[in-house]
Amino acid sequence: MDYPHEPVHYGKVMAKQHSPRFLAIVEAARSEISECSAADLTALVENGAVVIDVREQHEFAAGHYSGALHIGKGVIERDIEKHEIAESDKLILYCGGGFRSAIAAKSLQDMGYSNVISLWGGWRGILAEGLETTK
Repeated sequence: MDYPHEPVHYGKVMAKQHSPRFLAIVEAARSEISECSAADLTALVENGAVVIDVREQHEFAAGHYSGALHIGKGVIERDIEKHEIAESDKLILYCGGGFRSAIAAKSLQDMGYSNVISLWGGWRGILAEGLETTK
């Protein structure tokens, strides 16, 4: 399969080794969603995109993209409507590397959100790009 962004390794830090079944779910989601890279993020935000960090709370607390909203992957379907987010709003989801955010993006698409993008490279990409982060 061809994707706009192939796996990226930042320095000597390699992505975690994931199980084949998890990777199959990720690849299925990636084939049905839009993706961007960290290099695209600033322009997307300047044009009104909402950034959502779907990592676990402890990951978010350790550092996140400045201005990101936290809604963990495990509760995003339940909690997305607790926020003032329209189904047509541009949403950029990120996790550690782009796997969990791809699955979450597919889930939001299935719920009717029409402009969801997963950030391939995730938090590692944000750090590598030198984007503004907050603790």
